[in-house]
Amino acid sequence: MPSPTSLAARRIRHWVLSAFPRGQSGIDYDSPAGDPGLFGPESITWRVHSDFPGMLSGGLCALMLQTLHPLALAGVWDHSNFRTDLVGRLRRTTNFVAGTTYASRPEAQKLIDRVAGIHEQVRGTMPDGRAYRADDPALLTWVHVTESYGFLEGFRRYSPLALPDGAADTYYAEVRRVAEMLGARDVPGSEAEVSAFFARVQDELRLDERSREVLRVLSRIRLPVPMAGLSRDLFLGAGTALLPGWAQRTLELGRYEHARAAVASRTLRTLSPMFRVALNDGVGPRACRRVGVDETTLDRFP
Repeated sequence: MPSPTSLAARRIRHWVLSAFPRGQSGIDYDSPAGDPGLFGPESITWRVHSDFPGMLSGGLCALMLQTLHPLALAGVWDHSNFRTDLVGRLRRTTNFVAGTTYASRPEAQKLIDRVAGIHEQVRGTMPDGRAYRADDPALLTWVHVTESYGFLEGFRRYSPLALPDGAADTYYAEVRRVAEMLGARDVPGSEAEVSAFFARVQDELRLDERSREVLRVLSRIRLPVPMAGLSRDLFLGAGTALLPGWAQRTLELGRYEHARAAVASRTLRTLSPMFRVALNDGVGPRACRRVGVDETTLDRFP
């Protein structure tokens, strides 16, 4: 008879693969043999990005942060179908991050070139007359920093692995290369630099009606999984718990939102070890096999 842990892991696996099905991205993680990709098996990035709870909650944290930048939000508002396909947007972001993390260098470059080509076409004018373009180096840096912050904090909060001293700075220094390949400039490469970046950019941020509308859509997102509402509240609440204090204030989070985030955070922290059991055959282990290292490499820090 299966143990309760194995039954829970099986259900978690079904949940994740329903929401984020494998084999549909067209990304080759298995060849060429020996190619370490942009980071390689000794990187902090391979470990941080292998933690599903931290990545999904961190990605939702990043989306909430991104709603606060009017110029960055304008591209989403004018050029995407976020109201009807927010799940598709999450899947595309997931595929890009996974591919640039674990695929070979040629595969990662193809993904970066494709996204850069899309960015070139996303441009327009704000209601106040300001021009925006998605390939603006400053906006690329903003999007990258919000995502890398969310992923790292998600790992810290929800991974069963402890982040070693100095690993956070190494992570930021590693992942900025993807942002720079997309055209970002002056990308923070340490925790101190990320904190200074957020302090500088806060004068450009605001919670306006566009922000509120995107947040409303996000609060109603229905992942194609069992208990969709409960799953959404768990991960969205866990993502809310990762927001820096200044962002929580700017987003005008009240007692209810704080309480829900605290409950979700504790729940996801409890469940997180089972995610590693349930998802031990994903793209990270495939990348390990490609470069000839043991798949358990991702379960410990170098």
